[in-house]
Amino acid sequence: MRQYSFIRSIALIAALMIMSISSFAQKPMRAGTTSANFLEIGYGAAGDALGDAYVSLANDVSAIYWNPAGLAQLTRSEVMFATQPWIVGMNTTFGAVGIVVPSFGTLGASLIMMDYGDMDVTTMRFPEGTGEKFSSRDMALTLSYARNLTEWFSFGASGKYITSTIWHESASAFAFDLGVLIKTEFFSPTGGNDHGLRIGMSISNYGTTLKYDGSDLLTPIDVDPNTSGNYQSAPGRLSTQEWEVPLIFRIGVSATPILTDMHEITLSVDALHPNNNSESVNVGAQYSLTFPSFGKVFLRGGYKALLMEDSQYGASFGVGLQIDMMSNQSIKVEYAYRSMGILGGVQSMGVSFMF
Repeated sequence: MRQYSFIRSIALIAALMIMSISSFAQKPMRAGTTSANFLEIGYGAAGDALGDAYVSLANDVSAIYWNPAGLAQLTRSEVMFATQPWIVGMNTTFGAVGIVVPSFGTLGASLIMMDYGDMDVTTMRFPEGTGEKFSSRDMALTLSYARNLTEWFSFGASGKYITSTIWHESASAFAFDLGVLIKTEFFSPTGGNDHGLRIGMSISNYGTTLKYDGSDLLTPIDVDPNTSGNYQSAPGRLSTQEWEVPLIFRIGVSATPILTDMHEITLSVDALHPNNNSESVNVGAQYSLTFPSFGKVFLRGGYKALLMEDSQYGASFGVGLQIDMMSNQSIKVEYAYRSMGILGGVQSMGVSFMF
């Protein structure tokens, strides 16, 4: 009884935190004050389709991004690859693997790459372009570990190496993520905690700053242009500012109000507190239809960044198909579409193999 009283207390505290986080906006706004913002756009078609309301639901290998504690929910090892063409010709790719080690936990690794495409080199003298091209790319390599400490409490942690390259300039940083997942019996249609109220919390990208350096910052300097005979072209280097990475605190709850042998409906709500924008709320819903001896079909929908000031995010939806095969293996194909307001829409496609 003490255990379940504790769970109820945690659930109440989490609900109060969600209401308090969503009731105010961070002032002053710090939009545009962080670098490596590819770390906050969301990866994995399932989470994207749910409006990014996935911190308490993440139970596949994309949990490395959303909440590393969700890796502990894997019952089989999994490999995932997803591609997500982004706005104005940019493109992102996400690859991850999670290995279940019995009696030890789950080990995970992921790689996120953002390609900004080729751009024209312009100068004050040639504002229309010099005829040269330059490229820019970002990358994050993450290693994770998660474990079920009890049947109702999971913990996960990740360490990541972040790099950013703009033409001949580059910067790097280290960061880590922490996450917890709590499963309760609240609102459970079966009376167990597997389908009851779930509470997820994570903090992402807590780490060092990025500072760009490279050969293009070398420049000759005349320290005294009014005096002849001095070192007219002394070698100098421009110093760039250090930039924080996007720190995000997520807390969310989810529940399964309808559950039968074939049908399952899950609802989720996340509240976010970033270091570079106002607080916001994400909501999502998933319908799952199970076909015995075949697999599952998923229909998903959501809305991202409710209550965020000047948000261009909006509604999202997606579908998924899981095909079960022999030897306890499955393959899953997923698709998501997200509205980006005046920026149009973006799509995400992914494939997973479970073994």
